[in-house]
Amino acid sequence: MADMTTVKGKWRTVDLAYMALFAVLMTVCAWISVPLPVPFTLQTFAICAAMGVLGGRRSTWAVAVYLLLGAVGLPVFSGFRGGLGALLGTTGGYILGFLAMPLVYWLVTDLLGDRLAVSATAMVLGLAVCYAFGTAWFVVLYTRSSGPITVGAALGMCVLPFVIPDLVKMALALTLSRRLRDRLK
Repeated sequence: MADMTTVKGKWRTVDLAYMALFAVLMTVCAWISVPLPVPFTLQTFAICAAMGVLGGRRSTWAVAVYLLLGAVGLPVFSGFRGGLGALLGTTGGYILGFLAMPLVYWLVTDLLGDRLAVSATAMVLGLAVCYAFGTAWFVVLYTRSSGPITVGAALGMCVLPFVIPDLVKMALALTLSRRLRDRLK
């Protein structure tokens, strides 16, 4: 589905509805915690599903709406948290990094097209940028509050346990979004 979402520079009502729907899906998925040795939520699933269904532009706006809802204090993040404290804490960089995922997806698919391999690559690259931003944020804030930490230790705590679950969620979201997108046309 092409990311042709405006008519004469204005959003169509259906585009706004889809963006709002995916912002809500991100919220619900943030509240779902999978209890494994390292518990994880389904936020990345929802973001990847948004990218696959809405394309880069609309999914970027959906993630921005999600982040703004959390910034004003609504409990949209994992653990029913919200507010600037959740965004400005040590793990807030990963939440803010969610915005990088659809931006990278938008850039890559805009340049290379929307084939399955390109979409998958764009999602992986977006996740890598999210991880990089979140880890840099974590290292800076953790060092300020608790003392020095190496990037390797931060990656071991904050990224490595989540790589496999995030890739599985991404694959599932890509598969489901392709099917859903075809039905929405």
